[in-house]
Amino acid sequence: MIIDTAAEFDVRKYLRMEMMPHFLCPGCGHGIALRALLWALDELQVDKDKLAVVSGIGCAGRLSAYIDANTFHVTHGRALAYATGLALARPDLRVVVISGDGDCLAIGGNHLIHACRRNLKLTCLMLNNEVYGMTGGQVSPTTSATMLTSTTPLGNSEPAFDACALATAAGAGFVGRDVTHHVPKLKELIKAGLEHPGFAFIEVLSDCTEIFGRKNELGSSPEMIMRQKSELRPSAYRDTVDTPFRPNDMQTGVLAKNERPEYGTAYRRAAAAIKAAAGKKGKK
Repeated sequence: MIIDTAAEFDVRKYLRMEMMPHFLCPGCGHGIALRALLWALDELQVDKDKLAVVSGIGCAGRLSAYIDANTFHVTHGRALAYATGLALARPDLRVVVISGDGDCLAIGGNHLIHACRRNLKLTCLMLNNEVYGMTGGQVSPTTSATMLTSTTPLGNSEPAFDACALATAAGAGFVGRDVTHHVPKLKELIKAGLEHPGFAFIEVLSDCTEIFGRKNELGSSPEMIMRQKSELRPSAYRDTVDTPFRPNDMQTGVLAKNERPEYGTAYRRAAAAIKAAAGKKGKK
């Protein structure tokens, strides 16, 4: 007998129902990403009292408000900075950051680099919808070449940022990417990231149906979701075809993984050694 585990998962037990209805636009991929995260947490049996979710500004940043756990809605681009302090002070907590592509890669780009470098135990989900959807539809670091936004009315001439390549180069312990079209796969990727004993960076290719989709005539919400699947190609294919670069052209799944020492454990071990040495010196 095949058991549909998705049918058994009731997302409502992880939500603040008093916050409903949510603010997301119809067809927004961020809601799908949130469900995948909560499904992963449920399968890992994470205690809500031991879960801390930190988010910044933007459509993705608003998601923490709906999660029935310890949640922090912080300043623009600073979610990883706040989460770093929280994870160091409370290693008993499961710390998750939810950020958008602008929040994480533009104003928060330096924090992302150093979070990867430190390899502190926390999980960052970057929801990439290629645009600043909540604040006017401006171009973001991941907006595909040639695409229209409120600040690129003639088409974007800048190359899109490959966030996973950046995270890998900066030394993140776990790097992965998937699309909202593949919810069970996305859930499994998030689970793997949550279980990794270091910094995990997961890019979720999402869709902004209203602000980005309409301006670029990308079709209805279902059409945008289906396009995620049809546009997935290996990197080698992208290099040989003369087509505009899009984030969906990038590979999905676990892209990088290493077993570097976790920063918090190393830091506490060093602090304990200094304290012990000071104690011995005081007894002499």
